[in-house]
Amino acid sequence: MAFTGLVKQINKANQFMNEKIGSAQGTKFNKEFVEMERKVDIYDELTKEMVEKTKEFLRPNPDSRTKRSCAKGIYSQPSEVLGDCMVEYGNQFGEHSIYAKALVETGESMQQISDIKDNLDENMKMCFLDPIHLLSEIDIKEVMHHRKKLQGRRLDFDCKKRKMDNSGSNVTEEEIKLAEDKFAESWHLAQVGMHNILENDVEQVSQLVIFAENLLEYHKQCGEILEELVGKLNNRKNEAAIKPKKDFVPKALSDLGIISTLNVQSPSSRSPSPLPSPMNTPASTRSMAQPSATAIYDYEPDKEDELGFLEGDTIILTQQINENWFEGSLNGKTGLFPCTYVQVTLPLPN
Repeated sequence: MAFTGLVKQINKANQFMNEKIGSAQGTKFNKEFVEMERKVDIYDELTKEMVEKTKEFLRPNPDSRTKRSCAKGIYSQPSEVLGDCMVEYGNQFGEHSIYAKALVETGESMQQISDIKDNLDENMKMCFLDPIHLLSEIDIKEVMHHRKKLQGRRLDFDCKKRKMDNSGSNVTEEEIKLAEDKFAESWHLAQVGMHNILENDVEQVSQLVIFAENLLEYHKQCGEILEELVGKLNNRKNEAAIKPKKDFVPKALSDLGIISTLNVQSPSSRSPSPLPSPMNTPASTRSMAQPSATAIYDYEPDKEDELGFLEGDTIILTQQINENWFEGSLNGKTGLFPCTYVQVTLPLPN
């Protein structure tokens, strides 16, 4: 970093610390500027949160779902979280903003979709997930139990039968008969249980019908809400299109009470001279007394009758055309230029 840059950073830090913990007073911005800053900050927060929650709505994150469930005790739909975000920031903008009204309307529609999604979740649980859970936890579990028991009884029967076939075995026919009866019982129960499950297409397809009907009803209701929302938003768009645009002129530093130090010579820079200075001649005095302005931005003329200049140039004012335009001269050329590009150092006479 160059030495001048380092000095600038040190000065900034010094001013900051003196304003924070000392008695130094910083430049106070006007209310209009502060309000603009506040709304831009809202836009910044809104865009970040809305992007995050929109992504979650489109593809819910299981980790986020678990986290919110633990924090609130109940699960909040992503559409509800997104809707709450839109309504909250829309209310912060105020009722005079067309965008704020549209944002609130969109958020309220998302909240309605969230309620419908809650109903969908409940119906899916009662009519689709619970029957599947019962099938898994009761019917299939019972069949698996019979199959496991069948495997054990088969092994027992085969073992005893093999021993009986071998000469010298002490396995009795009664034991073989008992093992065979138990094997047959498990064989029957396992078959019947699996048959009942595999041949229960009507009930299982009926559950899929309920699943599809619930989804269809959900999307129908969402479609009705979104169709109504699109109509409202189009009306808001048309309202914004015909709304008259406010004239806006950025404030200059002089509006904050700051007096420009450009072209002001420091007393310490003047050196006394016994000879008359050219700066003190009558002609130069008349020139300095002319109405003038200092350019605070570069201006590139768009038309032939306009005057171009660079930041820091001193322009002689000849007249004020209206509240937005001056006429002035620089380097022998006269033309028009915007008032907002200069700071008046010596105003025109009334």
